[in-house]
Amino acid sequence: MLFNSIEFMVFLPLVFAVYWLLHKRLWWQNAFVVAASYLFYGWWDWRFLLLIAFTTLCSYASGLAIYHSSTTQPSDGSKPKLYLWANILLNLTILGVFKYYDFFAQSFADAFLGGNAEHILLHLVLPVGISFYTFQALSYSIDVYRGSIRPTRDVVAFFAYVSFFPQLVAGPIERATSLLPQFERQRTFSYPLAVDGMRQMLWGFFKKMVVADSCALYVDNIFEHPDWFNGSSLLLAAVLFTIQIYGDFSGYSDIAIGCAKLFGIRLRRNFNVPYFSRDIAEFWRRWHISLTTWFRDYIYIPMGGSRVSKPRVALNTMVIFLVSGLWHGANWTFVAWGAFHALLFLPLIVSGKNRKYRDVVAAGRWLPTLRETGQMLLTFLLAVMGWVLFRADSIEQAIAYYSHMFSTLFEGTPVLTSTMDAWVVLVSVVVMTVVEWANRDCEHEFHRQPRSRTLRWGFYILLLFMIGGYMVTNEMPFIYFQF
Repeated sequence: MLFNSIEFMVFLPLVFAVYWLLHKRLWWQNAFVVAASYLFYGWWDWRFLLLIAFTTLCSYASGLAIYHSSTTQPSDGSKPKLYLWANILLNLTILGVFKYYDFFAQSFADAFLGGNAEHILLHLVLPVGISFYTFQALSYSIDVYRGSIRPTRDVVAFFAYVSFFPQLVAGPIERATSLLPQFERQRTFSYPLAVDGMRQMLWGFFKKMVVADSCALYVDNIFEHPDWFNGSSLLLAAVLFTIQIYGDFSGYSDIAIGCAKLFGIRLRRNFNVPYFSRDIAEFWRRWHISLTTWFRDYIYIPMGGSRVSKPRVALNTMVIFLVSGLWHGANWTFVAWGAFHALLFLPLIVSGKNRKYRDVVAAGRWLPTLRETGQMLLTFLLAVMGWVLFRADSIEQAIAYYSHMFSTLFEGTPVLTSTMDAWVVLVSVVVMTVVEWANRDCEHEFHRQPRSRTLRWGFYILLLFMIGGYMVTNEMPFIYFQF
């Protein structure tokens, strides 16, 4: 079920009403969350439910086994580690088979079998959001093993933790230390929190359905036939895809976080105005925060993090970016995208400047300095170049895109497909940029509001009008659903 669908507009208020009717019965309320979440997820394909239920049960059982073996059976710690690795390998095997088997089988065939791989391909349907809920389930087992959290015996609360529908298919990737306790205690309705959640959802819908989807019309046309257009058109398409993927994914995160607030649940922030970053290191602290911190805590730091020699730090950094790229999809373009960012990041981490910018840009000021503006523009353009790799269907297409873009960059002005669409893109991007700049130091990018009630509601109505227009004409899936 898509957030930007009529079905969800019916689903959400019904779930909200029944959920709060059950607020005095915690077990039933959690059971209802599980049922609603499985309905939401099974809307795509009911067979996906079997996989997520199996993943959930395995992680639940592993948590109990790890804790029991470490507290009641004195040992050298081998049994808890065995249970942990059994769960990790099981979950990663499931993820690997569904998401990566055909990719590596085809790559092997291209290298050694002349490309003939039909007899070894499985052609499995990729379950929606499998990368997200797998990582969420894995973090629970790892945290139990580390002693960061005691395993729960409430299987219903655990199922709710893994399957909570607002963030199930595209994050944020939650930790059991934060989300699971919220399902284990009584929740009360908070009107201010719900209002803030509705406001954040509104902004998320605007970013997805107006900003991202209007950019997609131009981007898809250019990337489908890049050789038909001049270099400036290709550059514009790359810039618009940079805006599209931010509006699409951060829009989803805003909807998910805001939706969770309606149910008295707080999710972690997933984006923090990444395109206002002054270098690539700051960009990665602000982009897809739940994933980058997951890799940091569960892979980078266990590998030694930044506490080892400079060559080892460089190797650790490269590994993390390559794994991050591969996490995004079974295509060499994603690996190349990860490598591209690693090469940008390495000079900063080797020189010790990767933590230089940890505050908000232009703190306490409305306008940035000339230096800050130049830094943000350079970081944005580097991100633009990287997103071409991310958007391309193959390495060959990405190389051809770069080559044609730079060789014909000054051969005319960008070709616009529609004057009306161009104005929608321009106005919506300007509105998004101004609003998010004004809220760059807030809890979320639509937190600070005009004091005038008339201006505030006028702006809400304008956003609703624009969103409604796109809901009638489009129902585009979210980009990150494919991951």
